[in-house]
Amino acid sequence: MAKRRLKKPPKAATSTDAPKRLRTALAKCTKDELMDILVEFANEDRNVLRRLDARLELEAPPKELVAATRRAIADATDFDERDINRNFSYDDEAYSEVKRNLSRLIDLGQLRPAMELSLELMKEASYQVEMSDEGLMTEDIEECLRVVLKALKQCELPPGEGIAWCAEMLKRDRVGFIGTRELRELRQHFEASRPK
Repeated sequence: MAKRRLKKPPKAATSTDAPKRLRTALAKCTKDELMDILVEFANEDRNVLRRLDARLELEAPPKELVAATRRAIADATDFDERDINRNFSYDDEAYSEVKRNLSRLIDLGQLRPAMELSLELMKEASYQVEMSDEGLMTEDIEECLRVVLKALKQCELPPGEGIAWCAEMLKRDRVGFIGTRELRELRQHFEASRPK
């Protein structure tokens, strides 16, 4: 009996073909058309906006930065509850945006909003770590928090306020190990700076 021959599938376009075609098409656009395209995509997709923001370092007033950071915290800490106790994927670019925005707020002299956002991050992110298998996002979370911890160590915040913030951060940590050493060191720093 003769074997049936399968047709060869058509050769797939290589991964470099599409970007070349896109580059050719974009080269025909005016500057205004390109800007309209980018703004349209950024309005439709927060990931596009996040990447453009990272690349172009967009300026924003503190109120917008706070709102954008809250959205980034929600994106970063989001997970599918069907994946509990697994190494689920997470949005590391959103964590990068949180870190970038906390730095921007601090640079703008907005330390207290950055502190408040850090409390929100600790609560949501430590829950994400608790629900995951190995807490692979822990390092990303700690990188975000280090920005605020460093600023607090160098600021003139009243010691009582600093101690209370450190205590609240440790309380909100559902897993008990996110930035614990750094938070305890910062609390000791504030305790040492209390007037005798």
